[in-house]
Amino acid sequence: MTQVQEAKDIFEKIMEEMQKRIVGNEGVMELLFASLLSGGHVLLEGVPGIAKTLMASTLAEVIKMDFKRIQFTSDLMPADITGGNIYDRETSSFTFIEGPVFTNILLTDEINRSPPKTQSALLEAMQEKQVSSGKKTYKLPKPFMVIATQNPIESTGVYPLPEAQIDRFLVKIPVYPPTTDGEIDMLVMKREKMFADVDSVTKKDTILKLAAEAEKSVVVSNQILEYIAKLVTTTRTIPSLALGASPRGSIALLTLSRSIAAIRGRDFVEPDDIKSIFFPIMNHRLILSPEAEIEQIRVSEIIQNILSEVEVVI
Repeated sequence: MTQVQEAKDIFEKIMEEMQKRIVGNEGVMELLFASLLSGGHVLLEGVPGIAKTLMASTLAEVIKMDFKRIQFTSDLMPADITGGNIYDRETSSFTFIEGPVFTNILLTDEINRSPPKTQSALLEAMQEKQVSSGKKTYKLPKPFMVIATQNPIESTGVYPLPEAQIDRFLVKIPVYPPTTDGEIDMLVMKREKMFADVDSVTKKDTILKLAAEAEKSVVVSNQILEYIAKLVTTTRTIPSLALGASPRGSIALLTLSRSIAAIRGRDFVEPDDIKSIFFPIMNHRLILSPEAEIEQIRVSEIIQNILSEVEVVI
């Protein structure tokens, strides 16, 4: 069995198990797993009660990884996330006590409820996969992924994420409530049992192997590289945007497209792979100009226009 076929088979098993608890949201679950393979972090945006937390915890359970959850509040301190040095009277020395960030999958619930100082405590962990305390640096476990959630509606008592941090998220995924049929399916499911039992279908070492193979084995042609570059540089020429995507956006498209291709069973990236991930990668990186905000232009419209205008030459 080829590595990409193994990635596809494992993802199909993951989906089968997760759908014992989750109704719909297949695209969200695909992006969650692909982001894990890519070594990236995910920002889930949606109103409360639509299974954002359940998706994150179930994914960790199905792939047999350590999972921790932090509920962000206005009084949360940076050390509550990273841990810190505690004085030991018996040894007359300081001992580092690990915070919840030392895990494989970290769910930061309602990340915009804490002040920027606390939010930024995650920056080093997200970018460098490490935590610094005093003169020492502590490596985080591998793999490590932050899944953050935020409510797009409520604005009281929240702090917008700093641009430096929001750019560290590989993707920002909107999560929507189910349709009427989906709501009925959910009620039928919950009538029998609130949370169905799920089985572990893989393990940490296998995920790390698949991630390495996706990076090494999935081919990205020069034409696809040119397509990525044109899409990203076009965002910097749109008058309605005060800020286009940085080169980190290009790298994100390249990295995530490999993982998406692998779990779709291919060892090469297609233009449709790029198109399917362009919105979740770009929608949090593009900043509207004041004039565009007054005219109520949406970032989603701009992204769709870019995809329509930029052609790929194969």
